[in-house]
Amino acid sequence: MRSVIPMRTAKIGYIVISVLLCVLGVLLIAFPGFSISVLGIVCGILLIVFGIIRLVGFFSKDLYRLAFQYDLAFGLMLVALGIIMLTHFDSLVNFICVILGLSFLADGLFKVQISLDSRRFGVPKWWLILALAVFTVVFGGILVFRPSESSRVLTVLIGISLLFEGFLNFSTMLTAVKIIRHQRPDVIEAENYEEREE
Repeated sequence: MRSVIPMRTAKIGYIVISVLLCVLGVLLIAFPGFSISVLGIVCGILLIVFGIIRLVGFFSKDLYRLAFQYDLAFGLMLVALGIIMLTHFDSLVNFICVILGLSFLADGLFKVQISLDSRRFGVPKWWLILALAVFTVVFGGILVFRPSESSRVLTVLIGISLLFEGFLNFSTMLTAVKIIRHQRPDVIEAENYEEREE
């Protein structure tokens, strides 16, 4: 039997961070004159915490093996990007856009794959993950290529991107992570292996 505590911790952590991303996104949209230095510090801390939560999720071995399957590499990347952002929090907003844009772009692409895996696995709301992932990819790409140099416009774009990233991770946790007490991942893995062999 494997303890569900790491899995539950990761799921709760995902949901809390997702809510925080949505709240920060709304604040940036409502107040585009938000301090760039403060934004850099807040986003850097969120990236590091989210990266650690993703690492916990990867090693938790959830029942479906869907939501956390890419979180080892992505978790390490988020921690590294968060550290970079914290050490350059006084840089221009363009730097923040590139860091956040790349992380959202990568996460959206990973979630596209997760949504397709969820469809094959029989998860009913796989299309919701796919739709939010596509929007996240689009706005992540917009942040990277920055269609405007206006800090207020870019701040609003960051806010919209944070909203989609928060919605994406929230929906992924609710639809693709299944926690069952006393689950036996070794048995599940063996059954999956036998199915692939057939």
